[in-house]
Amino acid sequence: MTRSDTVLVMASPSGRLLRLLSVLSTRPSWTNRELAERLEVTERTVRRDVARLRDLGYGIESDAGPWGGYRLAAGSAMPPLNLDDEEALAVAVALREAALRGVLGSDQAALSALFKLQRLLPRRVADRLSQFADAFVHTPQGTADPVSAAVLLELASACRQQQRVKMAYRDREDRHTTREVDPFRLVRTANRWYLVALDVDRGQWRTFRADRVIEAHRTGTAASIDDPPDAARMVADMLTSHYPVYATVVLPVPLAEAQRLIPPGSGVHEPDGANTRVSLGGTDLEDLADRLLRLATPLTVLAPDDLRETLRRRVLAQLDAL
Repeated sequence: MTRSDTVLVMASPSGRLLRLLSVLSTRPSWTNRELAERLEVTERTVRRDVARLRDLGYGIESDAGPWGGYRLAAGSAMPPLNLDDEEALAVAVALREAALRGVLGSDQAALSALFKLQRLLPRRVADRLSQFADAFVHTPQGTADPVSAAVLLELASACRQQQRVKMAYRDREDRHTTREVDPFRLVRTANRWYLVALDVDRGQWRTFRADRVIEAHRTGTAASIDDPPDAARMVADMLTSHYPVYATVVLPVPLAEAQRLIPPGSGVHEPDGANTRVSLGGTDLEDLADRLLRLATPLTVLAPDDLRETLRRRVLAQLDAL
């Protein structure tokens, strides 16, 4: 029996397939012989394993002839990633920072990826990740309060699995209470994370600031999510309901662009043909005028009339100063 045959007998088929995928992803093309030597198996085994991977849905292209080779097809299903300890730690840390700071623009995607990865981390890597988190202190961004990564992951998991959560919560009066909620969505605004959930005891949909959640644990009971609200709009309505002055404007841009200019947590957006109508609040007319001028984009003020006059005065003053 050859050395390659010995390895073939001892290696598990699933482990061999994963290693073949990993090797194929390291460069554009491999010949059958090169793969056999790299994997320490026979060329016949390589051909058989390639056929198995194709049956599983992986796009593996091949060229005929003695100099032909195998390669992963562009756009094929993503192969499993084989990461060593350092690579796994680096990816977990990067995803954690992306989820907490919003650097990727889609925090939910970063949080979901972190949740999946953390479940797969070996114990030794998970312990190192905890040590890393304990060793670094981040300064808050703007007025944002720090959010526990463990709490955020637990809430995200509960939303994903639709499980009821019992959480220790600190309200705006600094009172500590215990709440049972059916979580629906996590919403990221410019400064904070908010949990949109059904308060089980009160039977009402509520918003909870994630940085005020002290502890959160899934109870094992299925959440009752019937007729859920528009989570982003609910948070926006909550955030804009405490201002003494409100305005309604029309931006000549589609909804996605309007939400980039005025984040969903700072206004309520409604499509208006090719434009977007936005309602937002401010401390006074000058505050609203400042925010709208900083957008540096044309807009139409629908209400109030006094805001139109304030903007006209501010724009004329800027022109006179040129």
